Amino acid sequence: MSDDELDPVIHAPARLRIVVTLATLPDGDNLSFTRLQELIGLTPGNLITHLRKLEDAGYVTTRKNGRGVTARTAVALTRTGRAALDTYTTVLRNLLDSASPQ
Repeated sequence: MSDDELDPVIHAPARLRIVVTLATLPDGDNLSFTRLQELIGLTPGNLITHLRKLEDAGYVTTRKNGRGVTARTAVALTRTGRAALDTYTTVLRNLLDSASPQ
């Protein structure tokens, strides 16, 4: 992928919402899977699928703590994910600027 192409991993609407939501957190912070699901409005299965894709790309990490009813999965944006979002945003802005009438 070149620097002037939109990252297909982030470009999917649900994954873009996930990455942007996590990017609003201070560096090193995370959201619980349940809270992220509430904010994004995805089913658990759909969210898991998108998180796996983002995790495979190195953009997010998931960490499960506890067992049974006390189990909590924390989701965080990685530095790589934050950088990928910054690049994606720059490319998208450039694309939109080039389409604007001069």
